Amino acid sequence: MNFFELLWAYLLVFIFSAIPLFEAYAVIPIAIVAGLSPILVVIIGLSGNILTVFLLILFIEKIKEWRNKIKKNKKQKATNKRSLRAEKLWKRYGLIGLTLIGPLLVGSHLTSFMSLVFGGTKTKTLYWMIISITMWSLLFSILTYFGVNMFLPESDGFLNKYFNN
Repeated sequence: MNFFELLWAYLLVFIFSAIPLFEAYAVIPIAIVAGLSPILVVIIGLSGNILTVFLLILFIEKIKEWRNKIKKNKKQKATNKRSLRAEKLWKRYGLIGLTLIGPLLVGSHLTSFMSLVFGGTKTKTLYWMIISITMWSLLFSILTYFGVNMFLPESDGFLNKYFNN
């Protein structure tokens, strides 16, 4: 891969990790399998995911106002399966349980939002979300890295064959 293709690949890792529901723990393994550097991918993926969660927590009041305005316009109570799952986790396990389990079930962004809506403080929510995002991303990264090396020992990433022509 030339420099610009490599830069583009890492930029995509950052962007996709920052998008809700893609999550770093899903994007990082894909990038590792694609042949990108595992350490760089973890750092860049975590940065993208944590940055957007931080921004969500920082601007939660504005987001709540915007959400309430949409609810008023629709004149209905917005409840969906993800919100109900998050509320169930909150009632059963509290902030720590929701932030550690929630990203796998409903995504890190919705987990952060719900943690704050249900009564978590900004500082504690951010702290536990960083731990959770990092934990899941590292776990899936390690499993992917060793899985790829075990099952495809000669591989340098399945996308590299397309870029090396």
